Amino acid sequence: MATKQATRLMNVLRNDQMDAKEKLHLVRLKLHHILFGFNDRKGLLLKLVIYMLLLGIGFVYLYPILYMFITSMKSLNDLLDMAINWIPSSFYTQNYQQAYSVLNIRPALLGSIQIALFPTILQVVVSATVGYGFARFNFPLKRLWFGLMLFSFIIPPQILMMPTYRLFSELGLTGSLSAFTVPAGLGQGLNSTIFILIFYQFFKQTPKSLYEAAEVDGANQLVSFFRIAIPMAVPAFIVAFLFSFVWYWNETYLTTLYLTSSSTDITTILIQLQQFETNYQSLYPTTEASPNRINEGIKMAGTVISILPLLATYFFLQRYFVESVDNTGITGE
Repeated sequence: MATKQATRLMNVLRNDQMDAKEKLHLVRLKLHHILFGFNDRKGLLLKLVIYMLLLGIGFVYLYPILYMFITSMKSLNDLLDMAINWIPSSFYTQNYQQAYSVLNIRPALLGSIQIALFPTILQVVVSATVGYGFARFNFPLKRLWFGLMLFSFIIPPQILMMPTYRLFSELGLTGSLSAFTVPAGLGQGLNSTIFILIFYQFFKQTPKSLYEAAEVDGANQLVSFFRIAIPMAVPAFIVAFLFSFVWYWNETYLTTLYLTSSSTDITTILIQLQQFETNYQSLYPTTEASPNRINEGIKMAGTVISILPLLATYFFLQRYFVESVDNTGITGE
């Protein structure tokens, strides 16, 4: 585009049928179009500002990940050498071998998948059903129930943690996956209100004529939900599933409260990461002069391993994720 604009400017300057004032006016006009744009085209200055902002924001988000990865590849000598900052003298993989054994990765990964996947599926199904009910039906005290749902989201979760834990203890839900699946199945999972509102807005925007045409053809409400509502709300399902999965995966306080407070074999990667130093010292007993003492490279290797599943999930689903966020209009947290 810049080459074409430059070619047009040269053609204007070479035009012998124009006087100097006309050429100067056209050159100023062309330069103004190039720098500031015209009609729907963005100018060079606006593009430059946008790209600089994107590069700055990208650097802010990518810097911690790059720092973790590079530090995890440093040996103890590289960590102590102040001259080595970004490029290690050699790629040291021993940090990952030690972190892998300390994290107890297989049972921890299985536990994280169980705690993130099963409640997420239940939460998405229940949120879609509740959102469809609020969007399509009029029933007694509808506004009251809708307001109570919003009010339950406004209350800080820290206030309800201890009463909820006592209730779960009396019901025998602590120490098992039921502490997460039962609330998710009852519409009280992590941030369920957000997903209910997403589905409510999505189903509210669906043309009523589609449902009326289905009713004329003899379809009941259940058939309309599965044949019309769900296919049209696929972007909302993708966003709800991914956000819910990430939130359950990253949840550490409730996992520690419900699982580690009772005798259970379930553990997660993030719980193992919280106990990383303690587990390392028990697995690699060291003295003051021992070379196996924990260092920043080993800690960063454990952190990188803990985020790899989420990075891989986003890498494969990023196109669907971005399209779905754009269609639903949410900005995330």
